[in-house]
Amino acid sequence: MQRRAVTAVLAAAALLLTAGCSSDEEAPPGKDAAASSAGAAAPSSPSGKAEETPPAKGSVTVVRTVATGLASPWGLAPVGDGDLLVSSRDETTITRIDGTTGKKTELGEVPGVAAEGEGGLLGIALSPDFASDHMIYAYFTSASDNRIVRMLYTERKPAGEQLGAPDTVFRGIPKGVIHNGGRIAFGPDRMLYAGTGESGDTGLSQDKESLGGKILRMTPDGEPAPGNPFPSSPVYSYGHRNVQGLAWDREQRLFASEFGQNTWDELNAVAPGDNYGWPEAEGHADEGGFHNPVAQWSTEDASPSGIAYAEGSVWMAGLRGERLWRIPLKGTEASAKPQAFLEGEYGRLRTVVAAGGDRLWLVTSNTDGRGDPDQQDDRVLELRVS
Repeated sequence: MQRRAVTAVLAAAALLLTAGCSSDEEAPPGKDAAASSAGAAAPSSPSGKAEETPPAKGSVTVVRTVATGLASPWGLAPVGDGDLLVSSRDETTITRIDGTTGKKTELGEVPGVAAEGEGGLLGIALSPDFASDHMIYAYFTSASDNRIVRMLYTERKPAGEQLGAPDTVFRGIPKGVIHNGGRIAFGPDRMLYAGTGESGDTGLSQDKESLGGKILRMTPDGEPAPGNPFPSSPVYSYGHRNVQGLAWDREQRLFASEFGQNTWDELNAVAPGDNYGWPEAEGHADEGGFHNPVAQWSTEDASPSGIAYAEGSVWMAGLRGERLWRIPLKGTEASAKPQAFLEGEYGRLRTVVAAGGDRLWLVTSNTDGRGDPDQQDDRVLELRVS
């Protein structure tokens, strides 16, 4: 079904966005905002082995609808038994979805969340030791900043009372009506990574002392991770505008999706200490020493959010673009032209997560005030890809 993005009226966002902003990011209501980006090249294969290049053309099959009737879903974390946890940006709740029946059970509401503009309860991730410590990590917007907390999940308690009090592990990330970042993920190194935005203040991206417009890397307790490129700093890479997706390939190389401004959205291959150019560079740049993106898109074709790696390709969800992009890889370069799937069929696409092998979980985003929801929205889909 073909859909159109809907705009709302937020005067504060419009003031911040006079220079333009990718329409879902979220684009400021009342502005026909755009998007761009700056890219990077990451190290070669850590294993030293030759890598197989995926076919130039792939495929996507919607296997089933896992769940429907979700409100402003943003983050998704597989529990490990086929069930899924989903965060609601605006309702500030975390819900468990039965992977077989689609039954929804609310774990509870996360206190302290200030859901306004693009802010609210955003990305979630499970502790690397979730099987034993039962900790859920969440990135959210508070009254004063964006922060990361962890909460004990006690499944035996009644629905709605299963989340323990938030323990703040990291705070002080700049907040704004726009550009709050929000994606978190534990990497293969068991460190916690977070994508942040510059909150509408473009100067923060090039300031290595600021946490805005960065990819951060920290221990599970929120300390700067060992081996970070800048001493005693959680900053892993900088010069970003609004990082929305994080994923690693089979060689443990990090990729990130990013909202641009007026011209280009991007997929970047991320290396420690790299400068991705914003606001001096937008998309591919031949000057300045900035790393170029793996791929870039016009803002109406992408407005990228979550990404996942499967079958030799990065899969990127598009909000304004209302499609799922496949970017086949050879190392840290695109091995063929990106290919679009599901264009206009499910509306805005927010989050995509690897489900093992050739499967992906895909979350739609039509109930966040910028979509055109139908009676089943929002939903989680299971995909088979190649």
